[in-house]
Amino acid sequence: MSRPRQKRIKDFDELTITDDFMFGAVMSDPKRCKPLLEYILNIRIARIEYAEKQKVIDLSYDAKGVRLDLNVIDDKGIVYNVEIQNTKIEFLPKRIRYYHDVLDLNLLKKSADYSQLNKCYVIFICTFDFFGKERYMYTFRKQCQEDSSVFLNDDEVSVILNTNGRYGDINDELKDTLHYMAGQEPTGEFAKELDAAVREVKQSNEWRVDYMTYAMNIREHELAARREGKKIGDCMRMVSAIRVFRTDMSDENLMKGFHIDKSTLDNILDMIDKHPDWTDEDIAEEIIGE
Repeated sequence: MSRPRQKRIKDFDELTITDDFMFGAVMSDPKRCKPLLEYILNIRIARIEYAEKQKVIDLSYDAKGVRLDLNVIDDKGIVYNVEIQNTKIEFLPKRIRYYHDVLDLNLLKKSADYSQLNKCYVIFICTFDFFGKERYMYTFRKQCQEDSSVFLNDDEVSVILNTNGRYGDINDELKDTLHYMAGQEPTGEFAKELDAAVREVKQSNEWRVDYMTYAMNIREHELAARREGKKIGDCMRMVSAIRVFRTDMSDENLMKGFHIDKSTLDNILDMIDKHPDWTDEDIAEEIIGE
């Protein structure tokens, strides 16, 4: 069986506005980020500040991998999280829910009083139509199922944009911007400004170096994930074999056969006996985690 192919990381000069690194770089300037939010939400914003003032793009290496976060807050304390999404995943709504939860937790660190939670927008700009209705925009607020006139008013709003939309009452600048993000030539004033910003980023040595770091972190994360997967796979096969041969082989032969010590074998046997509902993968993950 052939190994799955590693996803190729684009060269810096190949990046477009819909690559998350380029999107983050372009939106690191409030004169571009602020009007984008205004066009999407049809509001006026006096000013915005970035959550991470030292570095707008946060290259994080954690359980979710390398990601780029674009979090801003306006003069009224309203929080906005914006992300480009290129891959259609079935759990996209759960991802949005996760983002809201993370933003709330960060806000609660500053104030233990949940009544002080800021209004929060999570905005995903998708290069696909998740709902298949050909709309430019899908906006979600929590609404009573028994009476559609009643809203929860928890100040959480989720917006999913579709760059390939055909229907919906959105302003022309946003429509032109979405068309540009779908690969068309920029026509609107703001879309042309974004296109010029992309070219400007590509001419910046500083952004080029940042992208090299970003790409290196992605490769390291993928390599670590493959190594971890191999370790768990090898451990699963060992656990499965121990289940089968434990009654026919002595502990000493099991230890020699799998190159493990007595404490490891005892640990595996203990988990098999105490957790009959655990799969080989469950036990392998527990062992690797220890």
